Amino acid sequence: QVQLVESGGGLVQPGGSLRLSCAASGFTFRSYAMSWYRQAPGKERDLVARISSAGGITNYADSVKGRFTISRDNAKNTVSLQMNSLKPEDTAVYYCNVRIGSISAISYWGKGTLVTVSS
Repeated sequence: QVQLVESGGGLVQPGGSLRLSCAASGFTFRSYAMSWYRQAPGKERDLVARISSAGGITNYADSVKGRFTISRDNAKNTVSLQMNSLKPEDTAVYYCNVRIGSISAISYWGKGTLVTVSS
């Protein structure tokens, strides 16, 4: 079965950095785009970044452009999110996501990892 396990969250001061990782299993990882979403308290879950199956195309939310970098290692079935210049408004639970299928795609989620940006 599809499994996505996030790690790397924690408490960081404003201006600091964190690197999140997602270990994927149960599907052909190299065949699918991967995404990171985040959900702040009381808010909807929003897309942060997406990377194509081969890693050549990336997209970012405007709020994180220039600060976050998504990458993947298809040999290790992992996708990462390097977060620099963190701001208090980046505080959220970060989720790894994959959509599998075409006509009736199914969205799979990890359990999330909490990132808290605070002094």
